[in-house]
Amino acid sequence: MTSPFEIDFDGALIRGEAAGFGIPVVFLHSGVTDRRMWAEQMRQLAAEGYHVISYDRRGYGETETSDVPFNHLVDLETVLDRLSVHAAILVGSSMGGGLAIDFALEHPNRTIALVLMGTAVTGAEGYDVDEEVEQLEEAFEYAKQRGNISTANRIQAHEWLDGPYGEAGRVTGPVRELFLAMNEIHLNHAPLTQEERPEPAFHNLSVITAPTLLVVGELDCSDIIAIHEDLSEELENAFAVVLEDTAHFPSLERPDLFDPILFEFLEAVTGQGEDDGEDGDD
Repeated sequence: MTSPFEIDFDGALIRGEAAGFGIPVVFLHSGVTDRRMWAEQMRQLAAEGYHVISYDRRGYGETETSDVPFNHLVDLETVLDRLSVHAAILVGSSMGGGLAIDFALEHPNRTIALVLMGTAVTGAEGYDVDEEVEQLEEAFEYAKQRGNISTANRIQAHEWLDGPYGEAGRVTGPVRELFLAMNEIHLNHAPLTQEERPEPAFHNLSVITAPTLLVVGELDCSDIIAIHEDLSEELENAFAVVLEDTAHFPSLERPDLFDPILFEFLEAVTGQGEDDGEDGDD
């Protein structure tokens, strides 16, 4: 069972949770969810003896913040420092993956490994957005500008949870309910207008040497898949996987596919969980 924590820092009360005492694994949520998207992976890895950590970034979940100057990278550094974590494995989804990449560039000695799922990259250039995605994003902006948060939320569920190329509502049940609940908080949050962004990572990716697992769903947006493919070529120590019949959130939609790949990668990186062999027969 995880324990909650609060960190009072630079005009924000950052809320998160942690469990375990082993090798640190920090989970970073996407731009349309919050830390709850990683609850099942947190639970399982804590049981395996890892020190698991997740938190809600400013504008998401339970974290409270004023509209003050801030930097998500500095916030992440502060969370690790306050929890006495020198180095960690970073597991990031979408914008959380972009944050993990930024951290790896800024603090290579604090980055044990990276797991990047449907990742963004700060400063990414030259990736075309196709017509289906453009239509959904235009519809989202139209609904949001008119204050129709419920409709805007459903449009983003279509784009990111279902995938933009099929029917809305492909993913049902508790996963859809959780997505809508997480994204509703973000959509209703007061705008944060003073974010300070780190240097773009896009042209510096080749310097990252940490072992990296790249995961993307085959139903994700074409530009996200293209970034995934380019990262698999650019990062010298990367292992790339495309998961069938999933969109932007394989960890939520198909944990039966995502989790074994994650756990096998962590075991390979850390040696934790390996079979030490049985004693000889009596």
